Amino acid sequence: PGRASEAAFLVISLLMFRCCRPVLRRKAGILPSLEDLLFYTIAEGQEKIPAHKFTTALKATGLRTGDPRLKECMEMLKVTLKTTSDGALDRHLFKKCVQSNIVLLTQAFRKKFVIPDFQPFCAHMDELYDNAKNLSGGQVADYIPQLARFSPDLWAVALCTVDGQRHTVGDTKVPFCLQSCVKPLKYAIAVHDHGTEYVHRFIGKEPSGLRFNKLFLNEDDKPHNPMVNAGAIVCTSLIKVMNFMNKLAGNEYVGFSNATFQSERESGDRNFAIGYYLKEKKCFPEGTDMTAILDFYFQLCSIEVTCESASVMAATLANGGFCPITGERVLSPEAVRNTLSLMHSCGMYDFSGQFAFHVGLPAKSGVAGGILLVVPNVMGVMCWSPPLDKLGNSVRGIQFCTDLVSLFNFHNYDNLRHFAKKLDPRREGGDQRVKSVINLLFAAYTGDVSALRRFALSSMDMEQRDYDSRTALHVAAAEGHAEVVRFLLEACKVNPVPRDRWGNTPMDEAVHFGHHDVVTILRDYHTQYSPQETAANKENADDIYLSM
Repeated sequence: PGRASEAAFLVISLLMFRCCRPVLRRKAGILPSLEDLLFYTIAEGQEKIPAHKFTTALKATGLRTGDPRLKECMEMLKVTLKTTSDGALDRHLFKKCVQSNIVLLTQAFRKKFVIPDFQPFCAHMDELYDNAKNLSGGQVADYIPQLARFSPDLWAVALCTVDGQRHTVGDTKVPFCLQSCVKPLKYAIAVHDHGTEYVHRFIGKEPSGLRFNKLFLNEDDKPHNPMVNAGAIVCTSLIKVMNFMNKLAGNEYVGFSNATFQSERESGDRNFAIGYYLKEKKCFPEGTDMTAILDFYFQLCSIEVTCESASVMAATLANGGFCPITGERVLSPEAVRNTLSLMHSCGMYDFSGQFAFHVGLPAKSGVAGGILLVVPNVMGVMCWSPPLDKLGNSVRGIQFCTDLVSLFNFHNYDNLRHFAKKLDPRREGGDQRVKSVINLLFAAYTGDVSALRRFALSSMDMEQRDYDSRTALHVAAAEGHAEVVRFLLEACKVNPVPRDRWGNTPMDEAVHFGHHDVVTILRDYHTQYSPQETAANKENADDIYLSM
């Protein structure tokens, strides 16, 4: 796995176009399938792949064997292994196991996820975790008696990228209550259900500049925003939540702590005072039962998650409302955009301005010690450590978030192109030109027009060649991918008559393998490109074409 597998994949991909050429001349169509290429990548020259080697290589990409998207593959693997004596898969058994999920697996092993070099990235995350672990300041919240029971030594970080890559470190399976981390989630649900305009008839959008539990409204007699208690209580009157929570977490752990709920209600005098104040000012929708809503509010604060399940919730926000590990649309784009905007400006209690300045990412903290952090279009993170600073934020969590954007260019206002002092894990390391050529030729080989479109939009040179001087047009013509040939010629305006090291053009490839439709397309472009250069080629191609 890792760099060895990547190197093997590149070598095999190159050899596919060079060493297999004599075979292709003898018999058209004998080329490895995607499943075969994946097998060769992992096998590294062996005839069989031990099952544990496959799962280890899979985890190195960031995917988990329990990923819902890989359910068919893992079930077939389990069944297939019962038929083997050595726990290993030959090429045919491997193909049987992976073919139902080959698209996702190919993306993973071709490093097409948002964090292509995932293992080095995880090593950095572990270092940041260890740095924050050494902090010893802060106090565990005790105004809710149930929270005071947690050990101050607990410390966990979990992340989930928008492609479903997962990494955890520390006490990530210990359940804890969301507390105020639930506020952005229930606001998102309210907007998803009712729309922005309706929700903000009852709640403002501005930072309050006051403590989160103040009995204070804005000049329109509305709570300032959904991230303070008053706004969260009003927001609670607008939603139905548990089904959404399960979907946000990709059906991973979401529970309920009745002990915390009872503890919250018994010590919730301030929130009851806020509730009656809101009722007096007619802040609730008509017909709302204020005491029932307060009970529901306490219940939502008492929803239990683990760092692992909460990181999927954060990743769903990072992914525009789609849960990365199920692919299900959970929230509308409008709800996600609004939620991230308010998290950015109001999510960290009285530290919100400082956090926006230094970290520059949407986040929400809670008095249980959690910090729900969103890196839009990249990943969601949940940090959890019970000791809090004077403003109610996790001491270790704040340190981790600050260190994260000091190392990586994730700050909202980092310039991705010119901030050379920071790392960008979204960019693949190594020899970019070689990998660029291989990715281009592989897309042409598989007929992946969408990948070619992405390459073209990213200003990739669509005429670049491998060391045999073969272009994407050569490969697409040899494989008979007419749509790819048309895209390269019409959209990318590539040279229709490039010659490889053997002097062959794409037309030669199409004629040799009998791809009549591709020959027809190329003949039209031959006449348009350079009549002097292509006259002889065209005459020869016409003769061969007519004799097919």
